[in-house]
Amino acid sequence: MTSDTPRSARPENRRPALRLPRRGLPLRLASPVDWARQRPTWREASPAVIAAALKRAAARPSGNWYVLGPSERIRPGRPFGRTVAGTEVVAWRDATGRLVAGPGACPHLGAPLRESPVCRGRLVCHWHGLALDGRGTAGWEPFPAHDDGVLAWVRLDAAGGEEPLDRPVLPDRPPRAASLVAVTETAGVCEPEDVVANRLDPWHGAWFHPYSFSDLTVVQAPSAGADPAGPEEDRFVVRVTFKVGPRGAVPVRAVFTSPEPRTVVMRIVEGEGTGSVVETHATPLGTDDRGRPRTAVTEAILATSDRPGFALARAAAPLLRPLVRRTAARLWRDDLAYAERRRHLRGTGRFPG
Repeated sequence: MTSDTPRSARPENRRPALRLPRRGLPLRLASPVDWARQRPTWREASPAVIAAALKRAAARPSGNWYVLGPSERIRPGRPFGRTVAGTEVVAWRDATGRLVAGPGACPHLGAPLRESPVCRGRLVCHWHGLALDGRGTAGWEPFPAHDDGVLAWVRLDAAGGEEPLDRPVLPDRPPRAASLVAVTETAGVCEPEDVVANRLDPWHGAWFHPYSFSDLTVVQAPSAGADPAGPEEDRFVVRVTFKVGPRGAVPVRAVFTSPEPRTVVMRIVEGEGTGSVVETHATPLGTDDRGRPRTAVTEAILATSDRPGFALARAAAPLLRPLVRRTAARLWRDDLAYAERRRHLRGTGRFPG
């Protein structure tokens, strides 16, 4: 064995092949991974490749649609307020349960409508009683809104400045009724492009998130050119092992794509959970009191499986969702640090990408 032998080929770095346990469970047993002895990925994680993928994503149409938040957050009888792209938005459910959204300031004297009650499907201003039923009245005009069953969206044509689309650009999803669905929200001091860039760098997974991933290899990446061979080539294909507990492992093949400027989708295409998707949506909020941009990250997980026992997982969804959300929140604690650092370096002119 010479000093030229690749580190990954040296005996001390070889790990036993993953083995399926008895009864055909989806988990496999894996030996502990020495973090510092992993195969370095910095040469493959080309800033030019990531920047080109980000540029192509930014050029795709969004139709001016922005994620407001999880559908379940907008409940009958209660308003939901959020500033999106610097625009104050209020949303609620009308008497039929339909999602309604519009300007968050009352057109009369500017009352914050997110603090007003919803009575029999109408939002009633708590300052002077102006009742809004979702139709234009007294200078208040609704924004187009869409509820896809998992996420609530609002269309802001003045903020987006694009050709409007009737519906958001949505990826193919497994049927909601056959999926375990969990949505996580967080926010950071960055812009949507920083969140998307983080997701278009799959090489950082096993290094930055060793508690969740190991054995990560990017087997296909798009070129750094402006126009890859075709839409199917503009993607990242990854072999990765998800960690479950101290010794559990689930190896899969996943594909990362960006269907519109503020969304990245990871889809499992081989292995346990084939067809499952993780959607990451970045929503610009505006600036904080120091003038820094803030972005909300909404991550929707739709997990599915063809195993007969998966029906039990769906039945236990109320118990499992908090666990799924906690895991996603831990990942995004780190990934937002990545995105915020990227935004900071861009602001100083020292960003290497």
